[in-house]
Amino acid sequence: MNKIYTLPLFDELATLENVGGKGMSLSKLIEAGIPVPDGFHVTTDAYKQYMNDNEISDSITALLDSTDPSDTNGLEAVSQKISELFVKGVIPSEIEKEIIFSYNHLGTTPVAVRSSGTAEDLPGASFAGQHETYPISFLHCIKG
Repeated sequence: MNKIYTLPLFDELATLENVGGKGMSLSKLIEAGIPVPDGFHVTTDAYKQYMNDNEISDSITALLDSTDPSDTNGLEAVSQKISELFVKGVIPSEIEKEIIFSYNHLGTTPVAVRSSGTAEDLPGASFAGQHETYPISFLHCIKG
């Protein structure tokens, strides 16, 4: 199966599972005829490939396994180390090429990079405000 790393905002292949809650909401707004600035999704395929190529999941597991869950200072330090893993990771070239291709199709319009989780706003939990919006340096912002 071919991996899809980016999708236009309104694409029939965009689902909650591959573009997240905000991404799916944007697709629905466009489908309803509401004006939405042009853009694209970076899919969960890209995220999974990034995680795999940079061996981030294994590193996170090792960090969490070595931390006492009742030690809030230790958890804070581990959280910082996990954030650093994402920032230090390298975006695989095939993903980078697809993102740049999609970005170049937007022209010179300013863009913002937004997070969109596949488990956002669950009935018992909300993840609002946990990720930032980045208006510049979009490839760097996708990682961190």
